[in-house]
Amino acid sequence: MSHRPFGAAIFGCDGARLSADERAFFADANPFGFILFDRNLETPDQIRALTADLRECVGWAAPVFIDQEGGRVQRLRAPLASDWLPPLDHVARLGANAAEGMRLRYHIIAHELRRLGIDANCAPMLDVARPETHPFLRNRCYGSHLDQVVKIGCAVVDGLEQGGVFPVIKHIPGHGLAQMDSHLDLPRIDAPADTLTAIDFASFRPFADVAMGMTAHLVYSAFGETGPATTSPAMIRRIRAEMGFSGLLMTDDIGMQALSGSVPDRGAASLQAGCDVILHCNGDLPERIALMDRIGAMSPASQTRAEAALARRPEPQDVDIAALKAKLAQLEQGHEA
Repeated sequence: MSHRPFGAAIFGCDGARLSADERAFFADANPFGFILFDRNLETPDQIRALTADLRECVGWAAPVFIDQEGGRVQRLRAPLASDWLPPLDHVARLGANAAEGMRLRYHIIAHELRRLGIDANCAPMLDVARPETHPFLRNRCYGSHLDQVVKIGCAVVDGLEQGGVFPVIKHIPGHGLAQMDSHLDLPRIDAPADTLTAIDFASFRPFADVAMGMTAHLVYSAFGETGPATTSPAMIRRIRAEMGFSGLLMTDDIGMQALSGSVPDRGAASLQAGCDVILHCNGDLPERIALMDRIGAMSPASQTRAEAALARRPEPQDVDIAALKAKLAQLEQGHEA
């Protein structure tokens, strides 16, 4: 597989349809992918047209990402897609059937995404919940015990891939101890290194071979860090060496207020630290242009990882979605009974 160099970014777009200026920018920048939000989602036909237009701009089948976890973080809602409980609530409802139920849930989600032209979902979320975990994150988790998070995370990966959608593991190296919302503030984790290594970091090790992952905007003081993991060369090395993650590493949204400096500065710092691609979600076109002018194309190493990830694009299984939904309902009822 050989592509012209990818721009080192995954970009959002302004609305339900592309402007001429956006088309020209995307064609020139050749970003690795695109991400959709509520502002981009009106009707099934409109979404399919938008995803096709985005790919047409770059001239290849660029991945189109979305956050479709269920619960609060669910960009597509009825009637565009199924509505879901928050993951932690659904796990509780499923009880002993949680892993199989969550595999079915994310297979159904993947089917609903693929039929709209979306082929990458920012899930599973492998953060281990604690009693003190900030509410913005807690019910998005799969559990408060390492083994449970790993087991359900594996099921989510399987479900998404069976439905033909790239999973994106997040938030590396672990967001579960955060007591602030990194959309608004920079959380500082003061837990000892052995706790982080044995629990938070450990939840990502079984997923080292997943094609794509996303960083966390957190400070881990036990390792002498003073800035967020996303822009820390030492923490990115830890993700690669200690956790063994060899896939394409994207930042969490570069516009979140956990990061300081201008958006171009944040992007440059993240790439310098060792991230492969910058996730830019909500800025306007001038901000995208400024970021792209600063970061440019992927490094050769990142390009290699990007091409390796694309070579693993999952193909959807031919399944009866109504039967999957019926089986999931049966698992829920079986536990409740």
